Amino acid sequence: MNARTIWLETAYLPDGWHDSLRLAIDATGDILSISKGAPESTDERVSGAVLPGMPNLHSHAFQRAQAGLTEHRHSKSGDSFWTWRQVMHGFVTRFGPEECDAVAAQLYVEMLKAGYTAVGEFHYLHLDPAGAAYADRLEMSRRLLGAAEHAGIGLTLLPVLYSVGGYGGIEANPGQRRYILDVEAFLAMIQALKETTAGNPQVRIGIAPHSVRQVPPESLAAAVTGARAIDAELPVHIHMAEQVRDVDDHLSHFGARPVAWLLDNAPVDAHWCLVHATHLDAAETRNLAASGAVAGLCPTTEGNLGDGLFPLGDYLAAGGRWGIGSDSHVSVSVTEELRWLEYGQRLSTLSRNVGAPGQGGSTGARLFADALAGGTQALGRAIGALRPGSRADLVVLDPDHPTLFGRRGERLLDSLIFSGNDNPIRHVMVGGRWRVRDGRHADEDAIAERYRGAIETLGTV
Repeated sequence: MNARTIWLETAYLPDGWHDSLRLAIDATGDILSISKGAPESTDERVSGAVLPGMPNLHSHAFQRAQAGLTEHRHSKSGDSFWTWRQVMHGFVTRFGPEECDAVAAQLYVEMLKAGYTAVGEFHYLHLDPAGAAYADRLEMSRRLLGAAEHAGIGLTLLPVLYSVGGYGGIEANPGQRRYILDVEAFLAMIQALKETTAGNPQVRIGIAPHSVRQVPPESLAAAVTGARAIDAELPVHIHMAEQVRDVDDHLSHFGARPVAWLLDNAPVDAHWCLVHATHLDAAETRNLAASGAVAGLCPTTEGNLGDGLFPLGDYLAAGGRWGIGSDSHVSVSVTEELRWLEYGQRLSTLSRNVGAPGQGGSTGARLFADALAGGTQALGRAIGALRPGSRADLVVLDPDHPTLFGRRGERLLDSLIFSGNDNPIRHVMVGGRWRVRDGRHADEDAIAERYRGAIETLGTV
């Protein structure tokens, strides 16, 4: 693909909205330059408002096939995250490489059509369903890499370290067996993946110690130290304080709250993403914000699982960084994640516009900008903004969509997030290549057919 220039009618840059822009894109898919001016005869012209593609910082791709199948009550005493987790561990034993590939490709097409142009894949299906190694230790990772390439989405692959079945080193249950790796094997996987993907601007490799519940302190320290020896700026993602029981169990075993413990016992910095971090006290909220790490918020999944509400207002006041993820994929929608992040705060505080930056500030514009910045930081790639040096990841909104009639600037972002449920996204470009045109992905029919076959194989919960 040769370098080329596209002309944008109006676009959202880091310093706000600008009209009549020319973007020069190099052969690798990076933005070379941005200048104002009328279109030239050789320019490709793009009408409608253009946004940077949104990073999706937390995904368990296999759970896309489970979405909607856990909404029947399983317990006489009432369901919870923990009863859902039991069902999920049973479901995961059915996945082979073909199902992993097919489900992930379908999910990634859905993400692109929703305006996500990069994803952080929190990947822990390393072994076969019986817990035995595949002949190729990268088998399942390669399937995710292939699915991302086929769909055309950018990928930060986050292989998960999962050492034990729970606090106190309890034995893994049958559903967990295929996650378990020792630190040596885990680091060998990271090194091999770094070598396999070297030079690919669409892929970054990070690590994901699953949680302190699943990774004891000594294993966590060894994994982070070993991974940082491979890549000093490698992204580190970890589940933290998702449920009240997570906090209670951590207090019982370590005498400290989980986020406080992590900040005191691990080298948490701007390369870390604490996924969920739902249950924070005031000190943890301030200290997490001060660490420079990203809080990975997944409002639709957190609502579906009954996790609770993140203390967004206090975290924003402390200068905290955050991004969004679709996690279990009960919803694959940028607007719904941002909408329900704000609505959860409104319901808990009995107020409105909690996420706005101050009097007169736009809630939608602030949420969108923060999610772009936090997601970009968490995924460790040059994405999330239309600027020279960033990937050419563009989302083009339909100028004729009723939701956006008469809307410009901050009002457009407010309307995009808080008005209606139809998807007003028309085109999506990733790394300089159009992946969605007029609302359709070029390979979506073939990918959907493979997905249907995988669902027939997997059956229902």
